[in-house]
Amino acid sequence: MKPVKLSDLILALESDSEEEITMVDLQTGRVETVDRSVLSAIESGDEASLGDPPEWQVPELKIARAITEDPGGRFVHAPNKFDFHEYRQMERFIGTVEDRAAAEQLWRAIKGNGAFRYFKDTARRLDLLKQWHQYRDDAMKEYVRDWAEANHVQIVDDTKPIS
Repeated sequence: MKPVKLSDLILALESDSEEEITMVDLQTGRVETVDRSVLSAIESGDEASLGDPPEWQVPELKIARAITEDPGGRFVHAPNKFDFHEYRQMERFIGTVEDRAAAEQLWRAIKGNGAFRYFKDTARRLDLLKQWHQYRDDAMKEYVRDWAEANHVQIVDDTKPIS
């Protein structure tokens, strides 16, 4: 089992998509992303439906085949954004804001449609955006570390603190 870079797991979490599946290859220590339609075609034995793949897609097909053939030890699902709950992270961040008036403005910003955009706009206006990004990055690192421990994935912290 090779260790996985913390930065790769964080990137996977940040770029999580419904159109793709992201897996951690414990054999290589790499985070691999495969289009769900490609994986589905290979799982169903209908690789012919993919036609003649372009050269850039050949590695993806190779990984999709390996995932499909895995008996349950080489690949593990990468952490995903739905389990991270960024909205909850915004609520927790607001709880750390000492200026009560600023905290109230942030609470109002996360109510209703467009909560993420309004929260960031409000944090920027209140000069709290840098603190928010640091808080979110720290929370994401902690989440990924906890995920790795729970999934018995060795990680190496290759991240640098934000200055």
